[in-house]
Amino acid sequence: MPDFDQMQNRPVFLSGKVRMEDGSAPPETVTIERICAGRGNPVPEGYTDSKGGFGFQVGQRAGMIPDASIGNDGDTFGGMGRGGGGGNPMGRGGVSERDLMACELRASLPGYRSSIVSLAGRRTLDNPDVGTIILRRLGDVTGFTTSATSLMAPKEAKKALEKARNSLKKNKVPEAQKDLELAVAAHPKFAEAWYELGRVQAMQNNLDGARASYQKSLEADEKYVRPYLGLALMEAQMKKWPEVKELTEKVIKLNRYDFPAAFFYGAVANYNLRDAETAEKLCRLGIEADSYHSVPKMSHLLGMILADKQDYKGASEQLSAYLKFAPKANDFDQVKQQLAEINGRVAQATPQN
Repeated sequence: MPDFDQMQNRPVFLSGKVRMEDGSAPPETVTIERICAGRGNPVPEGYTDSKGGFGFQVGQRAGMIPDASIGNDGDTFGGMGRGGGGGNPMGRGGVSERDLMACELRASLPGYRSSIVSLAGRRTLDNPDVGTIILRRLGDVTGFTTSATSLMAPKEAKKALEKARNSLKKNKVPEAQKDLELAVAAHPKFAEAWYELGRVQAMQNNLDGARASYQKSLEADEKYVRPYLGLALMEAQMKKWPEVKELTEKVIKLNRYDFPAAFFYGAVANYNLRDAETAEKLCRLGIEADSYHSVPKMSHLLGMILADKQDYKGASEQLSAYLKFAPKANDFDQVKQQLAEINGRVAQATPQN
């Protein structure tokens, strides 16, 4: 008889397809994410192919590079490290069916809302096909997730971009950069290829090159949203708060739904520019928009702002939310201590019977 624990720990494979409302394949590569209740950021698991299909082993994400829409929260609000704020609570060693009880699958494409596939009850020997995930366009988004410049790209440029994305899936970063350079050489107004090149350069700490590539992407298409946030994250690491403020305002204006990191970095910028009122407003708007708690650090920042206003009850609620949704954060113990101190003040302010 098979060992139950051994069955539970077998790897889980999933496959399926993504379609738009009209039944067509997505206009660009779509990221497939796993969201688990109370476990921090959505976890990128794979990409769709050119026909909208996908397939992967859950938890094996070699070469998955987080997009700028996924928050890389800083350890502190004045220094933008890549530490706290959630991350993957299950590591990179694969995920068993036991881990999936509170998890769902979605497609991530800014400007669109995804249907959800529940993974609760899924077994390792089940048919891996989860069916079709549907993407629905949001009506009041003016920023585009694809660029009209892609339609004008010659065949060799498009092929080079697709080849680069395939290389990234295999964690072959230098090869991907070479293909992206070929893509922009073949089509200098190829906004998506310039953006991807910027991401790859930023990964390799070539910040000057990344900044130049992001700028080239925006010169080609100013309505293409992703490069704005890519630049904002870079400027945040350099503590250039006025620039971060301007860039995140642009992102929020173009697309307020799918880039919760823009609210966070905008709030951090205003907080460092001594505008706590605007920082608080952005945190509240961001938390409301961030239905999957992909940037839990917003709750931490809001808690600190409320504590400064001596709203200790509100601060306690926000810090508790942060600890709930970012249990693997690097600053978990530090925030837990902050929460204890704030709860002490709440107790002092509460009349005793």
